[in-house]
Amino acid sequence: MRRVVTGHDEDGKSVVVSDGPVPRSREFTSLPGWVSRLPWATEPGEPASRAGEDPTPKVTSLLPAPGGTRFVVLTFPPDTAMADPAFDPVAFDQEQRADSPGIADLMEPDGMHTTPTVDYGIVLRGDIVLELDNGHCTRLSAGDIVIQNGTRHAWRNRSDEPATMAFVLIGAEQDG
Repeated sequence: MRRVVTGHDEDGKSVVVSDGPVPRSREFTSLPGWVSRLPWATEPGEPASRAGEDPTPKVTSLLPAPGGTRFVVLTFPPDTAMADPAFDPVAFDQEQRADSPGIADLMEPDGMHTTPTVDYGIVLRGDIVLELDNGHCTRLSAGDIVIQNGTRHAWRNRSDEPATMAFVLIGAEQDG
């Protein structure tokens, strides 16, 4: 996946400051086909113009503080990959915690989770199912979008092909 980042030169003119692969990208060894990428992040009150400065190496949590953002692209292998006898859920959990601090801490064993964020999700490739805590499932296909408003949910890939989604997580205040 290619990432192009713009900024400003010393005269204030728009320029491309970076053009290359997403530097913070991980293909999981514990679950082949699971790929996590963090193309960009912002912190609350941060200026839009930071020519050449890549914020991703400094991100210590994929959960943004209120007013902060995270841009995450995930590839989900088919759910059948977790049924494979070679799948090691403990190794996957360890890899998740290393790759996705903050969010991994909120994951339940069945993949359900709730984050203090508003998430804009776009299905880039494949088909995926959004499952809510009441058991309601909504099938999404390439081009579909979902606005996830801090509700308990999980993503299920019930197809035979990988599904890739792009998410923008926006840190939000929690109720009560």
